[in-house]
Amino acid sequence: MEKITSFTIDHLRLLPGVYVSRKDQAGDATITTFDLRMTRPNYEPVMNTAEMHTIEHLAATFLRNHAAMKEKVLYFGPMGCRTGFYLLLAGDYESRDIVGLMRELFAFIRDYEGEVPGAAARDCGNYLDMNLPMAKYLAGKYLREVLDEIDDSRLIYPGEGDKADA
Repeated sequence: MEKITSFTIDHLRLLPGVYVSRKDQAGDATITTFDLRMTRPNYEPVMNTAEMHTIEHLAATFLRNHAAMKEKVLYFGPMGCRTGFYLLLAGDYESRDIVGLMRELFAFIRDYEGEVPGAAARDCGNYLDMNLPMAKYLAGKYLREVLDEIDDSRLIYPGEGDKADA
C-alpha cells in the first residue's frame, strides 16, 4: 500500500506553521487543504483534547461566519496526532493567501470571552471536554511565535523548497 502524502512530510523537520497539505479537484472546483501546525511534531508536547475541542468550536464558528470567507469554508477540524488542525477551503490557494485570515482567527480565539459556541449537551457529543483558558493561551502562542512574523520556513513544507531549487 502506498503512503498517503501527509505521511511523506518529514515530521522531524516540520515547524509550526501554515502549509498547503494538498489540492484536490472536485468536478471543476479546486479544494485546498491546509495544515495548520500549532506544535512541533515529536519535539513539543501535543495539545490536549479539551483545548483542541474548544479551538475547533471557536474556529468553525468564526470561519463559517466570516464575511469574506464563509462561502469557501468546507471544514475545520483537529489532526489525530493533536499537533494542529486541517482547514479545507473551496478554491486554489497558497499558504500565504490565508495568513491574514489565520491572524484574525487566532486573535479571535485568544481574545474570546463568554460561553463556547456549541458547548451544550444538546449541541455537542462531548460538550464537557472544553478548556477555554488553555485554548486562548495556545492561540496567543501561535500568533506570537508563528503568525506574527511568518516566513517561508513556516509556509512551505520541509524539502518542498529544495525541489524548486533543484
